[in-house]
This record gives sequence, C-alpha cells and structure tokens, in this order.
Amino acid sequence: MSNKLVTSCVFALFSMVSAIPVAAQDEWVGQVTPYVWAIGVSGDLTPFKNGPSLSFSRSFSESRKDVDGAFFLSGFARKNRLVMLADISYSSSSRDGNIRPGISAEGELKQRSMTLAAGWRVLQEETWALDALAGARHWNIRSSIKVAGAFGAGIEKNFTDPIVALRGNIQLAPRWSTIAYLDVGGFGVGSEHTVQGVLTANYHMSDSLFVSGGYRFLDFDYRSGGTELNWNMHGPMLGLTWRF
Repeated sequence: MSNKLVTSCVFALFSMVSAIPVAAQDEWVGQVTPYVWAIGVSGDLTPFKNGPSLSFSRSFSESRKDVDGAFFLSGFARKNRLVMLADISYSSSSRDGNIRPGISAEGELKQRSMTLAAGWRVLQEETWALDALAGARHWNIRSSIKVAGAFGAGIEKNFTDPIVALRGNIQLAPRWSTIAYLDVGGFGVGSEHTVQGVLTANYHMSDSLFVSGGYRFLDFDYRSGGTELNWNMHGPMLGLTWRF
C-alpha cells in the first residue's frame, strides 16, 4: 500500500469519527505502565552503501540469550476529550548471522525510541471508547557489524517519524477489559514506513492497579545515505499499571 493511500485512508477515518459526540470528564485521569516484552526479531541490516548485509530471524526463545538489556514504559492520560500517550523503549542486543555467500558475521544493535501523541476521545459509550491521535516517534539507533571476526563498521542514526493512531478500550466484564492500539507513520519523513500494533487483556485488581497481558509488534523500514534497516520486533508482553 502506498504512503499516499495510507495517509488518505487515515485522514478519512479521522474526519468521520471526529464528528461523534463524547461524554465529558472534568478531571485528569492518568496511568503509568512498566512492562516486559518478550521480543522476537527479524530483519536486515546494511550499515553503509555497498556494505555487507546481515540477515537474521529469531524467536524470543532463540534470541533471549543475545539480549544485553531492555526497558519499556508507557503512559496515558485523559481529560474531557483530550487524550495523551507516551511510550519509551530501550533494548540492546548482539547476535550472529550470515552474509552472502554464507560468511559468518556478528551484529550489534542498540535502539531507543520515544513515542508522544495527543488526540481526542471521539467515541464514548458505556462499555467502550475510541481515541484518535497524532504525534511522533523519535529513534536513536546504533548498529555495528563485524565480518568473519575481522572487518567491521558501525553507524548511528537519529530520525523522527510522524504517526497517526487509533486506540480502542472495551469493557468486557466488571474486572476485565481489552485495549487495541494501532499506529502507522514514517511516510518517507524519517523512515520509509513504520507500523505498530498492540492488543492486551487487562484485569483490574483494584481501582488503581491492574495487570495486562497481550501481544505487540513494531516494524520499520529506514533507508538513508546507503544505510538500510528493515526491522521487525514482535512478541507477548506483560505489564503492571498504576492508575491515578
């Protein structure tokens, strides 16, 4: 699907839902969620033009021994129609792979990302709600590749992707709810494209504390100055949320 078509579809959807009335809420309600993400990774890394490309594909069970460190934190707040969200992620990993024609290589990747978005609660019913948001995701990526234990090269890239997003919250039972989130972005401004999706089931242990489990994927395709990063992270997640 082209970037122009994606942009047109999202704009049309935002236009339709923005006309729907919502219920008022006069005070801020916020929540903070530290979470763990069992990441499986796949993709291709080319650090510079005409340089070697490292390809890899590993599930979480295969790649967890390569993870050097990780940290994930998200937040959400709402007042009346206004909604805001933030997400911070950091991971550092090193892994082995092969470059054509079958030469062994080692790659290391450190990624930091921060997502900030704001928007409107465009639909509010007794048991479900829909939010439409727009914002940006900033990336700091450091990568290196070493071929056959000798030749090596490294890069550092900083770029920012505009994103648009939808977030739905459905009350399933008195103590159970589900959240579905999807954003798309990049549009050639930072990366060529980026797509993220999250689906969680949430159990409310009390008015201010609940636990969540679900699945998340994050994909981006970045190309600039001969550097190419085609990266996909996906896997189950588990979080603990404090609402205030």
